[in-house]
Amino acid sequence: MLRRDIFRAGLAGAAGFFGLSRANAATPEGRLKVVYHLSDADKVNFVLGNIKNHYEGTGGNVDIVLVVHGPALAAFKAESASGAISSRFAGLVQQGLVPQACGNTLHGMDITVTDLLSGFQVAEKGGVVKLAELQHQGYVYIRP
Repeated sequence: MLRRDIFRAGLAGAAGFFGLSRANAATPEGRLKVVYHLSDADKVNFVLGNIKNHYEGTGGNVDIVLVVHGPALAAFKAESASGAISSRFAGLVQQGLVPQACGNTLHGMDITVTDLLSGFQVAEKGGVVKLAELQHQGYVYIRP
């Protein structure tokens, strides 16, 4: 029974290794391309922590886009964002994070991209459309 478990673990590890190699091969520089999907306001800090860990775990060898829509976008309003979110977010943008704000949510909340923390771009066609476009471009989709 123990040999079977060891074999399964080895097989799973090999599959993960080859899957990761194929993902790396998708970009000319060998960089991973990842898109994080954030819509839940109660997960903002968790997702920012995941992104920080992602940069650290890859030594920065990753392109990350954060697509924010729905209730989560309110946490990034410059006038009301917490100090922790503001500083963590600014640090991630400096590391290369590309934050995208859903155009539909901006319209629904009656705010503009200039009302958000610095660094946001507008996903004009909407957050879900942006997510699909990025996946089509080879980005790995993550929704914590």
